This record gives sequence, C-alpha cells and structure tokens, in this order.
Amino acid sequence: MGDSGARRPGGLRLARWATSIAALGVVYGDIGTSPLYALDLLFFHHPRGALTPDTVYGGISLVIWALTIVVTLKYALLVLRADNDGEGGVFALYGLLYRFTKQGKSLLAWLLLLGAGLMFGDGVITPAISVLSAVEGLSVATPVFTKAVVPITIVLLTLLFAFQFRGTRDVGRIFGPIMVVWFLVIAGLGLEQILHHPDVLNAFNPAYGLALLTHGGAHAGLLAIGAVMLVVTGGEAMYADLGHFGAAPIRRSWFALVYPALILNYLGQGAYLLSPGAHLAGGLFFSMAPRALIFPLVGLAALATVVASQALISGTFSLTAQAIALGFFPQVKVAHTHHAQPGAVYAPFINWALWMGCVALVIGFGSSSALGAAYGLAESGLMVTTSIAMYLVAVHYWKWGPIRSAALFGVLALIDIGFLVANSLKFMEGGYVPLTIGLLVFLVMTTWNWGRATTATAFAAIRTMPMRELIQRHRSSAALMDRTAILMVPPRASVHAKAERTPTLLHLLWTRNGTLARNLIFVQVVHVKVPYVHEDRFDVTDIERNDRGCIVRVELRFGFMELPDVEDALKTLAGHHRLNLSEDEHKWIVHVANEHLIADAAMGVRARLQLKLFELLRLISQPTYYHYGLGDDVQLSVEILPVHVT
Repeated sequence: MGDSGARRPGGLRLARWATSIAALGVVYGDIGTSPLYALDLLFFHHPRGALTPDTVYGGISLVIWALTIVVTLKYALLVLRADNDGEGGVFALYGLLYRFTKQGKSLLAWLLLLGAGLMFGDGVITPAISVLSAVEGLSVATPVFTKAVVPITIVLLTLLFAFQFRGTRDVGRIFGPIMVVWFLVIAGLGLEQILHHPDVLNAFNPAYGLALLTHGGAHAGLLAIGAVMLVVTGGEAMYADLGHFGAAPIRRSWFALVYPALILNYLGQGAYLLSPGAHLAGGLFFSMAPRALIFPLVGLAALATVVASQALISGTFSLTAQAIALGFFPQVKVAHTHHAQPGAVYAPFINWALWMGCVALVIGFGSSSALGAAYGLAESGLMVTTSIAMYLVAVHYWKWGPIRSAALFGVLALIDIGFLVANSLKFMEGGYVPLTIGLLVFLVMTTWNWGRATTATAFAAIRTMPMRELIQRHRSSAALMDRTAILMVPPRASVHAKAERTPTLLHLLWTRNGTLARNLIFVQVVHVKVPYVHEDRFDVTDIERNDRGCIVRVELRFGFMELPDVEDALKTLAGHHRLNLSEDEHKWIVHVANEHLIADAAMGVRARLQLKLFELLRLISQPTYYHYGLGDDVQLSVEILPVHVT
C-alpha cells in the first residue's frame, strides 16, 4: 500500500504530461506549422527592395512580439481563464455573457455568431494551406515534383478527413508525439542558424519592428502586419479546444515546447537571411535546411501539417455541436467519440463539407503563397470579437472594474483591429473566401434560429382544447386507454394546471381518437446556456392525479455540450413513482410532431425567401426526435402538423 502511494504522484505527473503531448497533436498544429510559409509572405510576397539587417531584424521583431502579446499574453494567460464549466470557444463566451447581453440579442451576441461563422471559414483554409505548404517542399528539393504537389496534397487531405471518425483523443495520441519531434526539429534548425549569426538576437528589440512598420508608409506597414498575422493564426484554437484537454495541459505544452521552438525557428530563418549565400527566392524554411535532410524534413512537415489541420477540424466539430444545442444550426448528426469527454465529437456532414472546401481551394489557388492572401482575415475578425467579449468577462466575472479591463483588453483589441484592417487589404487576393464562408454560415445560423422561433410562434397561435377541459375530461371520461402516452411538446409551450391551452399535439390526438390515455406525460426538452447540467436535470410536475391515472409534465434540461438523449433520460425516470411509466421501454408509445410549414398569403418577399432557406436547411437536419435519441428502442408515433407561418 505504501509503495503504491509513493508511486502515485509520479504517475499523476506522467498522466499530466501525456495529456500535454496529446494537446500538441490537436491544438498547436496550425500555429506550429506557420514557419513553413509566414516569413515567405512577409519578406518576399510584397517586395521591399534589397533585404538589409534592419529589415530582417524588424520583421522578426514583429513576429516575436506578435507571438508574445497576442498568443502568450492574450490567449495562454488570459482567455484560457474564461472557461464556461471547463469549456471554451465562441459559444462558451456566448453562454457566459448571455445574461449580460439582453438574453443574447445584443450586438455583441451577433458578433459572436459572426465569429463562429468565421471560424468555419478558417476551418476550410487551414488544412489546405498547411498541407500544401509542406508538400511544396518537394519542389524545393527537385523541380521534378512540381506538378505532383496538388495531387499529393489532395490525397493527404482525403486521408486526414477519412480518419476523423476515430475522434479527437485518438488523433491526439497519434499526432502528439509527431508534433514533439516537429517542434524539436524546427528548434534545432533555428538554433543552428542563430549560432552562425547571433546578431539576429537584436530582433528582440521592439524598436526594429516599429521602424519597419513606419518605414515606407502606412500601406507598406499594413502589408507587413497582414503577413505577421500568419504567425498567430491558430492561437484561437487554444481556446476552442479548451474542453478537450483543459487549460493546464494547453499552457504547459505552450510554454515548455511550442513557444520557445517557434521563437528559435523564426530567429533562425532571420539569421539565414543575414548569411551571404542565402537563397532569397522563397521557400525560406526548407532552404535553410541541409540538402541531405530536405526529403526527411518534407516528410516530417507533411505529417505536421496534417496535424495542423486537426486543430481547426476538431474545433469546427465542437462548434457545430454547440451551435445545434443552442438552436443556431440544423441538427446534423453528431457522434460523441469519447465517453469521458462530452466535448469530443465528430460530425460527418461537416467533415465532408470541409473536405470538399479544402480540395476546391487547393485546386483553385494551387500554391500556399496564393492561399496565404486568403488566410488571416477570418481569424483576425474572430480575434477582435474575442477581445471585446473578454472585456465583459473581466468586468462581470473577474470583477476587475471597467477601467482596468478596458486598459488591458482595449489595447489587445486595438492590436486585433490592426490585424483586421491589414488583412482587409488582401480581400480581392483571396480574403473574400473565408469571409464569404463565414457570412454564409452566419446566414445559416440566423435563419435557423429565426425559423425555429417562427415555427414555435405559429404553434402557439393554433387554437387547442383548454387545459381545464382536458383535466375535466380526464376525470369524467367513461373510458380511458389503458396505456401511458408520452407527448413531446415544444419547450416554450405553457404546460401546467393553470395554462390556458393544451399542447397542439395533444389536441390533434384527441380530435383523431376521441379518447385519452390513462397516463399522459408531457415531455419538454430545455437547452440551458451552460455547457453541462450537473444538478436539477429533471423537473416533474403533476398537472392532474387521481385514482384513474395522471397527467404529468416532465422538463429535461441539457447543457450545450451534452448529447440530449431523451430516451436514456426517460429510462432513468421510468421507476419514478409519480410517472406511472413502465420500466420496459418497449411498452412506451412516444408521440412526436413534424411540422408542415405553410406560408401565409400576406407574407412579404424577404420573409418568404427566409422561409425557403429554412426549409432547405431542414433537408440536411435530422428530425428533432431522432436528434434526441428517440426511436432506438421505443415506438414512435409521428404526426404531421400543418403550421401556417406569418
């Protein structure tokens, strides 16, 4: 016993580092492979004349301080503190600020939704540019492979997306050790060059970076900022994947390996540019490697960039699941891939939609330098939104006070706005791609939210049997069906003894059958604005109970990170003495409704178009009863209800 206790602390430390290594394989792939292309865009995509030591110092200085302020200070030290019951990401912020933003209807709430859409845009570009930039290393080694770059990239992307069903944790276990090797290798490559040209350490002086921004005018400075943006893309993944690993492992891997390795490599690339025989025509990362190591390095880079894609892909899956639970996205199929991690999910429809987008971008742009112009605009917009939201988190949750909060997050927001303005200059070069994708997803989310609210309003307008009449009929009916009927009713429906009207589904069944079940259970599913419901998941209320049977309302509450398995929840409640529900689910009959939407003749053109889009989205959405896990074991009775939408 004593020996086991002695070993326990060491085992705990080992488990912590194992989680940190797994985080490397999911969180840091994107930002960790930025050295493949970022400095090429900074120094070669927009010519500044001959490279001088001051120019090199200035460019590397901007990179160092961008990583330090934006990623280390903002995300690693501050944003990771804003967890919502252990979860992070755009919708976690939305949930945190919900009660402070007029129940989600403020400008900030809409900005957060737009930020979520922009993350979808980055989810398409990140895999394309990351894998493409690595495969291009083959053409640096020999021009023979130039025409094969695009086909090889497509094959690697296809394999990556085909592997996603295994889940984030399995991917992290496999990719984590690869990223350990990657960061050690890029650190070693950089260190070797620094030892040859230690003068590059002057880049730690921010004065060189400021001089580069001011030299050549505002336009040249904005172009430089737009290029530097590429070294911090992927920082948002730290927060998006918070629920997968936790803040401590993410911080531990950043400070112990990722941050120092990136700084060393960027300094090394700058040192290489200072050498007399430097290759100055692009492909900077591979050019500074010894010729004998080019092919192994290309292979390692290809693996690392496949990992790079994982951060945005897994983040997009998680984002989709949260948007569905909050009512902002069609109910596409979502599978949980790890029993101990509710946030680890896989969405097949989203997976293959991302794959098609990536392949289209690789074919359409053809090179990482061309795609680099399309990269950064979406994430810079998301970064601005995050900084604004963090001000409210600091004021309302951390109690820092408005002045202190504004002093810190105001400065960070200004930096993010600078990135956004700089990247907007690349709009016509390709920046329109992520912005268009983001706006389309934003349109989908707002339309789906509108459609659900409009349908609920139309349901409520249908005239049904008064609740007091239902209670009276249940008491006085000569015959009651000897069964328990479970009716799924909308969460907004008023279901209690003093309610004016009965749910629409009950009225339909009464009109058709002319009789009532001995036991009626109205089930309402409520999605609360928290990740998990730890207590009070069930609320059971008697509407009517007598010696002939009962009418009961059951409210089931789920957080936006939970799988809303209603069938399983009802099994848990089956033995509840107030429900009169058999513990054998095969004896249940669950009645559900499926709406047939009919546009009112007076509906305007805009509303008709919005309704048409909502109906299109319903084609890719599972019916709500399947999304809630009903129909696996229990019998379903699906009623088609005509609903007139005004």
